[in-house]
This record gives sequence, C-alpha cells and structure tokens, in this order.
Amino acid sequence: MARTIYVTGEAKSPSNNPITSQYGLFFVGLVVDTETHAILRADCTAALALTVEFVRGLLEGRSLLEEDALVETIIDRYHGSSQRAMTAAVRSAAAKYRDLVDGSAGTTA
Repeated sequence: MARTIYVTGEAKSPSNNPITSQYGLFFVGLVVDTETHAILRADCTAALALTVEFVRGLLEGRSLLEEDALVETIIDRYHGSSQRAMTAAVRSAAAKYRDLVDGSAGTTA
C-alpha cells in the first residue's frame, strides 16, 4: 500500500465570501501519495457541495509537485469568488509538502 500523508493549505478569502463568515479562512486538505506525489483525495472549505466536487475534479490524480500546473488549471477553470484564495491555499499546501518531502529525504525507516 502506498504511503500517504495529509497536508493542508490555507489562505484568506474575500470578506464578502460566505467562506469567510463560515470558516474565517479558505482551507484545502489533501491526501498525497508520497511515492508518486499524486493527490489521492482533496477537500476544501466551500459553501456549496458543487464547489467541493469541482475542486476535487481539478486536483485529484494530479501531482502536488506540479504546483504551477495546478494553479494554472484553477485559474483557467475555476471562476468562483474564492479563486485567488484557492490558488494561494494550493501553493501553501504544496510548500508544506515540499518541506515534508525534502525533510524526510535524509531519514531512514
């Protein structure tokens, strides 16, 4: 079975967005396969279930190490009011993931 980790990213969403009043920040949660770097599961703080479903379709199956390609896809396809927050949250999660992967490169099991 592939080794997986859970990583989150967060960003400030627009003040007029329901996400801000409901959660305070926009969060994305990702389950990532550390061998392939593929995003296996994705979730986010969204007011609509359809948004969560759409975000899953954008992220799942993609490599978290291909951060720029993920952000480009979000910009091209997601036109909700939290687009900037979503891209920032994905960048935040990718940075955390890179730190985890780089930090564990020198450790042994």
